Amino acid sequence: MIVRSYETPLFNYVLRTVGDRALAEDLTQDIFLRIYQGLPGFSLRCRFTTWIFQIAKNRVLDELRARERRPQATISIEDAPPIDVVDAPFEQVETIDAVWRAVAALNPDLKMALLLRDIVGLAYTEIADSLEITLATVKWRIYKAREEVQLALARDGIRLYGFDERAEDTVST
Repeated sequence: MIVRSYETPLFNYVLRTVGDRALAEDLTQDIFLRIYQGLPGFSLRCRFTTWIFQIAKNRVLDELRARERRPQATISIEDAPPIDVVDAPFEQVETIDAVWRAVAALNPDLKMALLLRDIVGLAYTEIADSLEITLATVKWRIYKAREEVQLALARDGIRLYGFDERAEDTVST
């Protein structure tokens, strides 16, 4: 039941954090093993989802630190298989790929906060608990991550429909 409920959001979070499908599959399995082993010690001081993503964060950070210490052949994000978008126009697929490249380029702290909010859908307080940081830090990291993604897209010549344009549209009509 736990695996069925959390497998997809957890895997997507790990995949987008580490950028390697095979590694993400291995880490996800390892995370579920750690969850199972830690169940007897789980207390109701935090939400179950928060606890799961604390375990995921710690495991992913351990792996990222280990990868920094050992040399390895890396595959660039451009070589990674794209996320399939059914019946999407080419421009939309191109934009989606650019967004994921920009997210992949973020440092792990910003990337984790952004993914937990915009992909997993956790509340800010849950993210703070999961990442073991303050609420203010969560808000800043998400703001900064979105800003860096937007800047990267602008460098690529991609402009997403944003709040400023919507405000201009309502004023001009």
